[in-house]
Order: sequence, then structure tokens, then C-alpha cells
Amino acid sequence: MREKDRTVIDPGLLSRRRFLRLGAAALTLPFLTRLSAFASPRPTAEPLPPDRELAFYNTHTAESAAVEYCESGCLVPKSLEKINYILRDTWTGEIKDMDVGLLDLLNRLARTLLTDGPFHVISGYRSHSTNEYLRTHGGGGVAAHSFHLVGKAIDIRVPGIKLRDLYRMAIGLHGGGVGIYPSSDFVHVDVGPVRTW
Repeated sequence: MREKDRTVIDPGLLSRRRFLRLGAAALTLPFLTRLSAFASPRPTAEPLPPDRELAFYNTHTAESAAVEYCESGCLVPKSLEKINYILRDTWTGEIKDMDVGLLDLLNRLARTLLTDGPFHVISGYRSHSTNEYLRTHGGGGVAAHSFHLVGKAIDIRVPGIKLRDLYRMAIGLHGGGVGIYPSSDFVHVDVGPVRTW
């Protein structure tokens, strides 16, 4: 090798670079530790089909809807409006856009079930006033900062599917929170952190 092709590295520069890298790594460690305390990691889900549909039956209003909310990978606004309407707060009539991640999770759940029956909906979106009333007058289990308030949760049952089986299938998707309420005959599903109760 010719003398002019050789590069000499200053040992002091190398140690400064190493020091800066180690410092940056140390600063991110507490953040990563805090993050892992709040949410369990989600395994990579199977890809969603480009055409996705859902069927609902609202147990309070006896309304039903079967809609294709995604066609060729594109969301269908009119179908989303129908879903938002059937999942509205039935006490106040308020309507909220339901989280598409929740709809996709329900689509995945529907494809694992051995029935083509609709999800029977006990509660979809909840207004603050309804949530507060249920929290203070109900039998417990209603969170003050519920995911129902932001359209990211639903309470369901499926005729022909045992509640415990529905609960296990929902847990197996690792898509968010899943709770079982046998005395009220429903399973809660949300797209918050992965957890069970």
C-alpha cells in the first residue's frame, strides 16, 4: 500500500465517537424501559384481505347491518357511516367515527369464527355522559377513560359461539385488550395495549 493511501485515525477521535454513541444509547434505555411497561409487543398479524366486510346486530335497537367497508384495499365512506350509525351511543344518539383498526381486528376475529352470524353489539361508541352514568350506576368494570369514548372498543357476543371460546379467539389475535363478562354475557375487545382480564 502506498504511503499516501493510508489514513491515520486519531485515537482520541475514536474514543470521542465511541463515547457519544454509548451516551446516545444510554439516553434511549430509560425510554424503552418505560414503553415496555405500558404495552405488550404485538406479533405481526397476517395481512388483511383487500375486501373486508362486517355484520352487526345492535341488541338495544334491533338494527342490523352487513357491509363491505373496504373494497380493493380502499375504505368505503358510505359503509363506514353505516357502521358508525349502528355502533352509536344508543342512550344519547351520538355518533362517532369508529377506529378502522378496531374494524380490522373484528374482521380478523370474524374470519376465525366457525359461523357467519353477525356480531351482537352490547356497546360500541359511548359518550362521556353515558360512560359516566354506567361507571357510577353500573355493576363495575366501566373505566373512566374507556376506549369506548374514542371509538376504539366494542362489547360483543356471537350466537352459536361460547363466550369463553370467543374470548380465547380474541386473545389469540393479540390485537389489543380483551375482557370477559360472563354475568353480562359479552366479551370486550379494544385496540389499546395488549392485555386481558
